[in-house]
Amino acid sequence: MKKMNFLGLPTEQCEAEIAQLNVLLASFQTYYQNLRGIHWNIRGKRFFDLHVKFEELYNDAQLKIDLIAERILTIGGQPLHTFEDYLKHNALAVGKAISEDEKAIQLIVSSLAGLLELERPLLQLSGEINDEGTNSMISDFISEQEKTIWMMKAWLEESL
Repeated sequence: MKKMNFLGLPTEQCEAEIAQLNVLLASFQTYYQNLRGIHWNIRGKRFFDLHVKFEELYNDAQLKIDLIAERILTIGGQPLHTFEDYLKHNALAVGKAISEDEKAIQLIVSSLAGLLELERPLLQLSGEINDEGTNSMISDFISEQEKTIWMMKAWLEESL
């Protein structure tokens, strides 16, 4: 018989889920910092619109970071919380000194695509162990990120 945690979820699979959530957390922290960087450094004729959009995106990322960390705690884990840990576990490219609008949008698209690559296996695992809390959170993230990718690709005049 499987050992269950205090939520009635299988302990072994929760440990694997916590590890995956911590990679997602570290990667979201990188995404957040990328957004802050492009928000601060964007230049050009589209500055006003993009500056506001990037702030909207980093505020949303900050909320998601908190949700991920709290979910890790809820299922019995400890969220990563140092820059050292974030750098070690991050799965995304780091954007540095990006001030051109198209490069900034391309960084967002590639970052969101990278987050989706982390989230889909998490969605599958959380579904397999009936962890509806994690499943619902990740499902919501995926839906929002897919829509944002579509919008950013439309802005770039690229097809999906």
